[in-house]
Amino acid sequence: MNLVPLYVAIPLLAAFLIPLLGMWWKKSGEVLATLSTVLLSVMAIASIGAPAVVHHMGGWPFPEGIAIVSDGLAVLLLIAVNVVGFLCVIFSLKYMQEYTGLPKYYGLFMLMIAGMNGVVVSGDLFNLFVFLEIASIASYALVAFGVEADELEAGFKYLVLGSVASIMILFAVGTVYAVTGTLNMADAAREIASRFGGPEMNPALLLAAAFFLMGFSLKAALVPFHAWLPDAHPSAPAPISAMLSGVVIKSLGIYAICRIFFHVFGFAAGNPSSVIIANAMIAFAILSIVIGGLLAIGQWDLKRLLAYSSIGQIGYVMLGIGIGARVLATGGARSLAALAILGGLFHLINHAAFKSLLFLSSGAIQQATGTRDMKRMGGLKERMPITAATTNLAALSIAGVPPFSGFWSKLVIIVAAVKAGHVVISSIAIAMAFVTLVYYVKLQREVLFGAVRGAVEKAREVPAVMYVPLIILAVVCVGFGLLYPVVGARILEPATDALLNGAEYIKLVLG
Repeated sequence: MNLVPLYVAIPLLAAFLIPLLGMWWKKSGEVLATLSTVLLSVMAIASIGAPAVVHHMGGWPFPEGIAIVSDGLAVLLLIAVNVVGFLCVIFSLKYMQEYTGLPKYYGLFMLMIAGMNGVVVSGDLFNLFVFLEIASIASYALVAFGVEADELEAGFKYLVLGSVASIMILFAVGTVYAVTGTLNMADAAREIASRFGGPEMNPALLLAAAFFLMGFSLKAALVPFHAWLPDAHPSAPAPISAMLSGVVIKSLGIYAICRIFFHVFGFAAGNPSSVIIANAMIAFAILSIVIGGLLAIGQWDLKRLLAYSSIGQIGYVMLGIGIGARVLATGGARSLAALAILGGLFHLINHAAFKSLLFLSSGAIQQATGTRDMKRMGGLKERMPITAATTNLAALSIAGVPPFSGFWSKLVIIVAAVKAGHVVISSIAIAMAFVTLVYYVKLQREVLFGAVRGAVEKAREVPAVMYVPLIILAVVCVGFGLLYPVVGARILEPATDALLNGAEYIKLVLG
């Protein structure tokens, strides 16, 4: 039985029912959101190792039908989106009790999940855009959910810049349709390869590629398109910050870039346009790594520090993807491209775990101490030992300390960069890894260790329903590092193969 449409249908149904039932049943949001995300998480984890499938909505085959596709790359993102979503819902059960209008919160949350899952499994460009807009609109509202001045300002800025990205993406979709006569991604890829597979890309398609890259880079908060993220993360409720950094910028940004550029446009060896696109990816990645890391050092607001850190770390993900793309575009070894892409995807799934953990921890700390100002903290491990321990594990992992997962993914990316001849780029990546360690040592020193002081004096450990998700994510950070051979073989290698084998994707969708 093909369950792929349920990744969209279940959260959409929950998003519809929660506000409706909430008028009579106040706990409808908590119950339905928990049950839905549990089911989605189980489905995603159970799909590990399953063969790639395509479902034609309504039983209508190509070209009339809408294709929904699940391959190795989609499975990787479905696991990240739905597992992190489930843990954020569990955390929200206690954390969000101080807010009003909870049925609206959980309804929007499930709408955001539905949009992200839809982007991941969509097989045509227009539906990818539709699901992207569903997830984006829900996230705009959730950032501003507190309806205070800062939240409203951050939500409005996110909405304006997100709308600019959406216009770019829609323009690109229209251009591809005008040139190829199709919206199906596999069919568009076949048309582009057959009609414009020479040494130069069609100028209209090159323009569409530029708009796709800028639009999705804005969704991913890559520099120089990052302006919305440093305000949105601190203003949003902690579970939404975890979702934004953990999965939203990846599913709406990085995943979409990967799917569009590897499976629709392709990176043909010797094509100068492909080289230009790959170089742009690497440039955005390096700018994000450097600027995000340097701006994080000077932050004293805990969530703002984590927000700038997200910009830097998403740069590492894009660096691996970009190096792999450039190797393909310059006719390099396929095995080297696979190594770089695997490193980028490994860091993507690692970042989903440790950054979600850090933002949930920051929410627990803020709720217990009443502040995000690190100058007013100290000695948290004495008052909140579980939260402090999980925060410390996440900090060590994201800083790239062995044997935690962040070390291995960064190492793979750096090794791939060296093998590809990018010595300067690899040196920058290594240097900024030490910068990452510096600002997380600052977090440990100012917040976790030392004498109990300031707002921490009256702090107490958060309820179990809030720290259990932290423990689970901490175990993932350790487990992905120690069990990399298992994780790599079962999840990462199928995703890498799916990304590299554009011909197999076309064959799967079109038959």
